[in-house]
Amino acid sequence: MLGFAMKRLLLLLPVFFAVSPIIFLVVHLVPGDPIDNLIRIGATPQQRAELVAKYGLDKPLLEQYFVWIANLFNGDLGDAIVIRRPVATLIAQNLPHSLTLGSLALLFSTVVGIVAGATAAVHRDRLADRGIMGLVLLGSTVPGFWIGLLLILVFAVQLGWFPVSGARGWNSLVLPVLTIGLGGTALIARVTRVAMIDISQKDFILLLHAKGLPNWRIQIFHILRHALIPVITVLALRIGWILGGAVTVEFVFARPGLGTLLIKALNQRDYPLVQGCLLMLAIAVMLGTLIGDLLQAAMDPRSRDAFKS
Repeated sequence: MLGFAMKRLLLLLPVFFAVSPIIFLVVHLVPGDPIDNLIRIGATPQQRAELVAKYGLDKPLLEQYFVWIANLFNGDLGDAIVIRRPVATLIAQNLPHSLTLGSLALLFSTVVGIVAGATAAVHRDRLADRGIMGLVLLGSTVPGFWIGLLLILVFAVQLGWFPVSGARGWNSLVLPVLTIGLGGTALIARVTRVAMIDISQKDFILLLHAKGLPNWRIQIFHILRHALIPVITVLALRIGWILGGAVTVEFVFARPGLGTLLIKALNQRDYPLVQGCLLMLAIAVMLGTLIGDLLQAAMDPRSRDAFKS
């Protein structure tokens, strides 16, 4: 298992070197630059040129990229040009808010999604199955920001149960967690249902029924346990998605976090800050994939054997 983990970890290096130039170039393709937010009205072209040279933006993009990568491996994400603070410090201040929100949303979508999918699979082609899958389809098609605005209107404005915005107290997390978690619930419920129906048709399940085991025991300890393997893979991929999906949700609820920081940096065209935020999102996706592969290998040794071959 340790050898498998080391090989999967080493495979992240080429992925990183493939993603890093994309992260670097995307922000440079956006019209405008951070100097527009620094220069004063009426400044001369010479003053603008001095600022461009000061931050190294006059160098070729390839040279800027290699400087950024070299600093990155030295643990330096650079300084935000407009805010004039270290990027690492800004990310360290905002990332815990996003991790808290994302972790709770992932927990909510996991528990509710597995319960909903398992219930639908047990009552296949019945009223409960159709009702759950109908709600699941609705939850997967409605945009997250629209759900957030609807929850604010009902539970914050009209009922006054939760705050409209901010990050003060546990109650400020309820609506954002529901907004992010509902979309994930739909996906996990569908995967759980399909996997359980597929497992239930295997020969060893028919043998368990023939032996007279209670149906609830077969559903929980045999069918659901085997069906969790593809569910874990989906959950691991959602680690990065949840952090990325929190971008719009944090903005809607005016919460501090990586998403709010990224939107602010994009509006200011602050290259180092945008690159740092996008890098954190990319690392989250890569780590999520790694965690999913390790958990899947621990539950199903056949995946380790397939990787070796």
